[in-house]
Amino acid sequence: MSSRTETDLHDLDQLTGIRSGKPSFYIEYLASAERLRRVIHALDRISRALVRTTEGPGTLVRSVAEAAADHLTAHWVVFALADGALPEAAPRHLVLGPAGDEVDAADPELPPWVVAHLRAVRSGRGHHHEDGGAATNSADVEHDPHHLHVPVHLDGDVVGEIVAWTGAERAIDATDASVLRVLAGQTAAALQNSALHQRTMRLYGEASRHAEDLAARNDQLQRTRDALTVARQREVLDSERHRIARELHDSVTQYALSAGMQIEVVRSEIRDERQRGRLETAKELTRRAVEQLRSAIYALNHSGDRGPQSLPAMLEELSTVHMPSDLRVQVRIEGRPVALSSAAERSLFRVAGEALFNAAVHAEASVAVVRLAYRKDRLVLSVSDDGTGDPEHVRRSLRVAAAGDLDGSHRGLVNMADRAREIGGTLRIRRAPQGGIRVEVGVPLAACPGRAAPAENTEIASEARSTS
Repeated sequence: MSSRTETDLHDLDQLTGIRSGKPSFYIEYLASAERLRRVIHALDRISRALVRTTEGPGTLVRSVAEAAADHLTAHWVVFALADGALPEAAPRHLVLGPAGDEVDAADPELPPWVVAHLRAVRSGRGHHHEDGGAATNSADVEHDPHHLHVPVHLDGDVVGEIVAWTGAERAIDATDASVLRVLAGQTAAALQNSALHQRTMRLYGEASRHAEDLAARNDQLQRTRDALTVARQREVLDSERHRIARELHDSVTQYALSAGMQIEVVRSEIRDERQRGRLETAKELTRRAVEQLRSAIYALNHSGDRGPQSLPAMLEELSTVHMPSDLRVQVRIEGRPVALSSAAERSLFRVAGEALFNAAVHAEASVAVVRLAYRKDRLVLSVSDDGTGDPEHVRRSLRVAAAGDLDGSHRGLVNMADRAREIGGTLRIRRAPQGGIRVEVGVPLAACPGRAAPAENTEIASEARSTS
């Protein structure tokens, strides 16, 4: 049997009192019972100290030192690890004073023998003192009943010590030495487990942070991919739109112009006024078809994605570029303009364009007024004309188209109503002061997303003719 096993059996005998004497001797029985009570209390305190592994090495070291001090009623207790042993364990040493308080190792009032033992343990010489070596057996205890130091073993090596000093009223016996050996025997493993637990928690925290960072980067990558997909789709759409515009300009528009020229040639050679009148109507229809083609080509080439542009600026451009030559458009901006979201401004722009198109093509208007009024809490866009349209007829057509526009002839009216509703507004159709139709969209400014701070007060009134 090895010496280590013999020591363990000796400690077991000392703790349980198996060889304490015959139970018939009452005084020895009482001593054995008192020793057993102290041992049970000490083991309970040791178990409560060692289970604090997950709270960190610092808490564990203090619990071990307090358990030793409590069992021995010690005046001074030193727990120290040798330099280089258990490198992940911290703190490396701990000193408890007579009141059970932690004392700084650099405190000048620390007793010199405590400082000497602390330095010796940390240097790895704790169990080879010049004053006679470590008191780890009953003979040493009997030699100095008020001083005890027990080595802390790990895998057969001494990695530190627990050193204690008691007062004159408390003598250290063999049972006390056995209790501290039990405490020391479990402390090193508990310290190593605590350090490993702390390291595991740090690694887990780092892994969690890396996982969160990776998830955030994946989300960012997905958003980038989505944006790239949208950009590619927009690029394809723009390319197709420009292709259609080019085809309309190079083929359909030219055919319509050629048809108009041929009609004019034939009209000049016919003397029948009735036939000339019909040819004049056909020529006028081809002219209007060319103008509508030009408007469609403009819309295809100007999708509204040319960069930030205010709604007043877009309406000004609409009145000068996008209209037939025989429709005079006035744009009036009233109040203090505020910036809206691009979607809201684009919807209002489309409503104005559709209303002007209807005024020119269907109502045969010669003058149209676009009014954009910024009020305190409301934005009102209206398009009035002097054409031949009837508000009641238009409202009835809108209701029929909204219920089910089978032939699509009134799709423009439904689109205007839908755009107004999407931005939180309402569409109204009334009699215009000029005698034609007034299309009005009212939008509460609070309902418009992306509302910015008011700009300076402006009043713009302009008249323009299209030269396209």
